[in-house]
Amino acid sequence: MTQTNSIQTLALAMNSVGDEAPDWIQLTPAGPTLEGRDGRTWKMDDPEAVVAAFETHGQDLPVDFEHATQEKGAKGEHAPAVGWITELEARNNALWGKVDWLDTGREAVASRAYRYASPVFNFARATKAVSKVLSVGLTNQPNFQLTALNREGAQEDCTMNKDALEALGLKEDASDGDVLTAINKLKSDEATARNRAETPDTSNFVPKADYDLAMNRIRSFEGEAEKRADAEITAAVDAAVEAGKIAPSSRDYHTAACRSEGGLANFQAMVEASPVIAAKTDLDDKDPDKGATALSSEEIATCRALGMTEAEFAKAKAEE
Repeated sequence: MTQTNSIQTLALAMNSVGDEAPDWIQLTPAGPTLEGRDGRTWKMDDPEAVVAAFETHGQDLPVDFEHATQEKGAKGEHAPAVGWITELEARNNALWGKVDWLDTGREAVASRAYRYASPVFNFARATKAVSKVLSVGLTNQPNFQLTALNREGAQEDCTMNKDALEALGLKEDASDGDVLTAINKLKSDEATARNRAETPDTSNFVPKADYDLAMNRIRSFEGEAEKRADAEITAAVDAAVEAGKIAPSSRDYHTAACRSEGGLANFQAMVEASPVIAAKTDLDDKDPDKGATALSSEEIATCRALGMTEAEFAKAKAEE
């Protein structure tokens, strides 16, 4: 199982030559055991693997004052580099780094304002094996001659369990620096959310009275639109009945169908394409006064002989 990595440091004295800062500085004591005065130890059985990790990463390592990269940079504070480790070598089981000094760093070392180099590295918690160098800090408060966490009274290792790392959105091999960055981000997000809650953006809100008035107008408009739609549907269905395109008894069915989405347009297209299926007299509820069936010439002659009107004759005929 992969163990969570932690960050630790070692401090070694740098010996300047005259008023010059050295190009190469020793970063760790010789392995395989790196032992501190407080009794804690780390393993570096394969320093070449640490060098390979640096080369694979392909990025120069910052040299700073008092580990500002990890302590201040993780909080988003100003943490400038005073030099850069451009090469890493394993010499007699120890790690050495070639420094491209910036003026600030060169002057601090050459003047002996800073005398110790302290690399920050990742190591596996279970085995204590050093895996990767992250940065190098210049310091004057070493806790060891060859030490971890280069200040006196340094905190003990911080152990993060799997659940805690998962809650922070981190993998099991996350470093302490990753944990600190994640926690600081949570704090920042919480502060931002609290500020928004206390001082909401008024552009995202409207007064309740304005909202109620607008909703009333919308409901009124919707009601008027619904009435207009019903009137249009009723007119279309009545026209189809009058034209004999649909039976009067199917009026309710077609009215309901027209109220569905696209229903009126579909109904109008159907009516336009349909033949007449009901004669005018079929639409008049068989009332002879509203439209009698046409009489034959013989029936008309009979009406005249009997002294009856055509309507009276048709009515008598219908009753029979």
